[in-house]
Amino acid sequence: MKILEKGDKKIRFVVEDITPALAGELRRVMISEIPTMAIEWVDFHKNDSVLWDEIIASRLGLIPLVFDAKFYNLKGNCKCGGKGCVHCQVSFKLKKKGPCMVYSGDMVPSDEKVRPVYDNIPIVELTEGQELELEAFAELNLGKEHAKWQAAVVGYRNVPNIIIGKGGNKSDYEKRCPKHVFVFQNKKLEVDKPLECNMCLQCVELSNGAIKVEADETKFLFNVESTCGLKPEEIVLKSMDILEEKLEELSKDLSKLK
Repeated sequence: MKILEKGDKKIRFVVEDITPALAGELRRVMISEIPTMAIEWVDFHKNDSVLWDEIIASRLGLIPLVFDAKFYNLKGNCKCGGKGCVHCQVSFKLKKKGPCMVYSGDMVPSDEKVRPVYDNIPIVELTEGQELELEAFAELNLGKEHAKWQAAVVGYRNVPNIIIGKGGNKSDYEKRCPKHVFVFQNKKLEVDKPLECNMCLQCVELSNGAIKVEADETKFLFNVESTCGLKPEEIVLKSMDILEEKLEELSKDLSKLK
């Protein structure tokens, strides 16, 4: 595995010696099986805004939250039996009076470690005399249950294998490549940025087959963008742990067939 880029919200890396099936499963786990925190229940005490309670509740649910993954449990795995306690549930209180714009940063959490990823997400605008007062409850769950718990946006593709044969050394191919993959120097065409290739095959058509571009079925380029309060590298590592657990369970089930 080779990391190409890493930031607070995105990570880009190449994985080698895996199958297309494993690459697809890794993507699916990162999207839908990483526990994240989102608002699930909202009790409205007062809402004079132009938006219905259901619309505001939906907006609140889509606000990504920072949380301590080691402290909080899924409700189904919590010692409280899913009734709701400090280890599986967080409450937010919000009370505002117009005229003003209500933002995600106006929510006051019961645990200061849990907060919106961004404080400037608009929720609703209140005009003169309008009030909004509510209490919201956030909990952990999985992206396969609802998109608001989706941990990341993940895309992947095969790493291209680019071969320049006889008749492929022309400067025109460098200029015509939309991704600027090639560089022409010393009267020779060379592959400069192979990972930028999106396999549009324009170079293959222009060179009449002198340049060959094939997908490597054992190498994959991943782009992971966090949509929750977890760092992208945490999402990748957690997905590997979950995948390992699933394989161990499968191995145990298969051993019973002997």
